[in-house]
Amino acid sequence: MPGRRILIIEDEPQLVVLLDKHLKRLGYEVDAHSTAAAALGALDNPESRYDLVVADMGLPDMPGEALLARICALRPVLPVLVCSGSQFFVSSLPPDLQPQVRFLQKPFLPRELGQKIEEILGPE
Repeated sequence: MPGRRILIIEDEPQLVVLLDKHLKRLGYEVDAHSTAAAALGALDNPESRYDLVVADMGLPDMPGEALLARICALRPVLPVLVCSGSQFFVSSLPPDLQPQVRFLQKPFLPRELGQKIEEILGPE
């Protein structure tokens, strides 16, 4: 886990603080953004390195599916963990996006997030 970098896209400030604290405790490096525009700007930077995106689907500046499409276009092999309080089905996405996306229902416990990330990234 050390050295693995996670991009968080979440507009709820308190949740960002909790996610940041928990993921750092697990040994991840964290970069958090509260808007889709800022996060996409970070992903578009060729010098930025991420191993996983943890994204909320309910951002005020971009619909969730549009955000996923942009992430997948910018970084075609970067896994994305969608975290949402609303129903979400990976199978409802266009087929070319489905392999890159996983889902975790909000609310979740910190250990559930850690387990899901480990499941996605595997051992280092």
